Amino acid sequence: MDKIKDQKIKPEKISLPVEGMTCASCVVRVEKALSKVEGINDVSVNFATEKASFVFDPDIVDVKSISSAVEDAGYKIDVSTFNKNNNHKIPEEKHPKSKYERSLRNDLILSLALTIPILILNMGSLFDGFSKLIALSQENINKILLILTTPVVFISGKRFFQIFWKGLLHFSADMNSLVAIGTGTAFIYSTLVTLFPESISGDLEPHVYFDTTAVIITLILLGRWLEAKAKRKTGTEIKKLIELQPKTALIKVNNEEKIIRIEELKTGDVVIVKPGGKIPADGKIVSGNSTIDESMVTGESLPVEKSINSKVIGGTINKTGSFEFEVTATGDNSVLGQIIKLVEEAQASKAPIQQLADKVAGIFVPVVIGIALITFLSWLIVGGENAFNFALINFVAVLIIACPCALGLATPTAIIVGTGKSARHGILIKNGQVLELVHKMKAIVFDKTGTLTEGKPAVNKVVSFKMDENELLKYTASLEKKSEHPIGQTIFEYAKEKKINTLEPESFNSITGKGIEGNVDSKKIIAGSKKLMLENNIDLSFLNGRGNQDNLKTSVYVAIDGKLEGVIGIADEIKEFSAEAVGSLKSMGIKTIMITGDNRKTAETVAEKIGIDEFEAEVLPQDKSNAVKKLQDKYGAVKKLQDKYGITAMVGDGINDAPALAQSDIGIAIGKGTDVAIETAEIVLVNDDLRNVVKAIKLSRQTLRTIKQNLFWAFIYNVIGIPLAALGMLNPMFAALAMSLSSVSVVSNSLRLKNFKLQ
Repeated sequence: MDKIKDQKIKPEKISLPVEGMTCASCVVRVEKALSKVEGINDVSVNFATEKASFVFDPDIVDVKSISSAVEDAGYKIDVSTFNKNNNHKIPEEKHPKSKYERSLRNDLILSLALTIPILILNMGSLFDGFSKLIALSQENINKILLILTTPVVFISGKRFFQIFWKGLLHFSADMNSLVAIGTGTAFIYSTLVTLFPESISGDLEPHVYFDTTAVIITLILLGRWLEAKAKRKTGTEIKKLIELQPKTALIKVNNEEKIIRIEELKTGDVVIVKPGGKIPADGKIVSGNSTIDESMVTGESLPVEKSINSKVIGGTINKTGSFEFEVTATGDNSVLGQIIKLVEEAQASKAPIQQLADKVAGIFVPVVIGIALITFLSWLIVGGENAFNFALINFVAVLIIACPCALGLATPTAIIVGTGKSARHGILIKNGQVLELVHKMKAIVFDKTGTLTEGKPAVNKVVSFKMDENELLKYTASLEKKSEHPIGQTIFEYAKEKKINTLEPESFNSITGKGIEGNVDSKKIIAGSKKLMLENNIDLSFLNGRGNQDNLKTSVYVAIDGKLEGVIGIADEIKEFSAEAVGSLKSMGIKTIMITGDNRKTAETVAEKIGIDEFEAEVLPQDKSNAVKKLQDKYGAVKKLQDKYGITAMVGDGINDAPALAQSDIGIAIGKGTDVAIETAEIVLVNDDLRNVVKAIKLSRQTLRTIKQNLFWAFIYNVIGIPLAALGMLNPMFAALAMSLSSVSVVSNSLRLKNFKLQ
């Protein structure tokens, strides 16, 4: 078998499907098996997704060692999904009904078909005259029950006994062990009573428990089938993301159109997209224009206008026009591929709260078997005339009522649904640990430029004193087009947008830190700061009482032929929804802080307009992480009563924000920001709408709330159910029904997250 090291890949975290896991104890067993393989580290098995994730050393680990370790533990791992020849392809969605789900359904149908007549015969035998009515003695009825129950146990229930036997060989036990021991004991005892009634029961009336055996197996199969169906629904969001990628692409080769499979698409290809078509990869438009629906990737509800040089995202839908674009990224290197990868990694991760459930699951089955044995022996002593029957039935009830499955599903199902839903809204949560941190978060820090504001200068206002406004812009822009300063370029672009024709300057001079001067159409133009005006003896008395009061603006004063003609206001505009987002955060009890390198007056004005609680001004990029640390320490005092430190989030978009994002407990990166910022953050917003910060917090909190609900019911169910069964207050058949429903209820509760309103 090919070795992974022959595939020439770097060590990385991979995720492989595991077959045969049925409860939380199975997770522990698979994790232990993989952890023992030399060269494998950071093993995490997810019961809900039925996948094992781990980091491996390609120089040591081969495929055979992975397969052998898992198979020896009693399970199967699908190593075929690790395709060495296709490392850049978005994974295809598997058939919606898994092989495991179909086998459960088939076993359930057989079991149910046989259990119904078993129940009819067993219940009829409780009534006098039933044996005469059907002309059969009780002994013959028992033999018919044995014949009917045998296929239920050895065909429908085969899975329980196979895994139990493998576990026995490795001195380990799981949920299947409890079912196998419970139903197996009842079946063997009933068989002996049927075949050797006098030897087993003596003078007592013989009792058989074929109905108990058959009903338990049927109900557990029903529960697992319903659970498998529900678990499949938890992963629908990531399946929808995978389905966004089309199967084919229409490319242009030598001025001819050609349809190719998506796997054949490569960087540099020119793709033709027609109205209503899906965009097959990331790229840049080289011809045409259109509007594109990016809602399924970015969460942006309105179609986005695109033209030449605009970037397009694979998986989005073209609405109106036709265009051609050059491919810049495909497969898992594309935006969609990266989103799917991030979501899969988040779904494979475990929240810290799951550690308790894992520890309990690790010792759960042996403890339950111990309680069942104590129950059996206790009833033998105090059960009276029918002591053995009481002991046996309660022994089985204790084994069947116990359910580590719900414990294993409590956390991963909620994380899968929560992270999937957030991805559909353009919010990528990278790991389960973030959910708990968000729940404890007391403060959130915003970078100003590019996060709270647009991050680029824009002409905010043009004030012309006597000259026509367009005339003022014509002369200023004519000179500014020679400037390399961002403010100068902003004025020039603004004039172009207003379709103002500029002139060619006769002379140009840039004065560092102050402005520019030159001649346009034989007129002397000076544009820049107030200081530059004073240096050139420009009379500014006209401004008295009319000065610029808006500290968001940078004022560009314009003088023509020695006379002040106007002022152009340049501002970094506040984003449309910044104030709304900050207001929502404050209503949630979260302290809002802004960090900026701007002067204190500008920072104060922005903070006031948006509603920020506190701000730190004149903070150099290299000092941002220190500022976050100071805030963590400050708000940590609030939590010292609970022996916790202050949880602080940081929202940013630039390279200079990366250290601060790393320093914070929760880094939130604006998706349109730099790769460094996105790599450092724990939460990524695909678009720059700050309302998504609020949505991310709300969904994270609701997901954690759901996890706690699931764990509470999973624990309380066992805490109440096992004592009731031990005390003889719970029939094994009802125990089987309750056990099956407990897992289904946990998954169903997690699915409720799909309907959680984020607005």
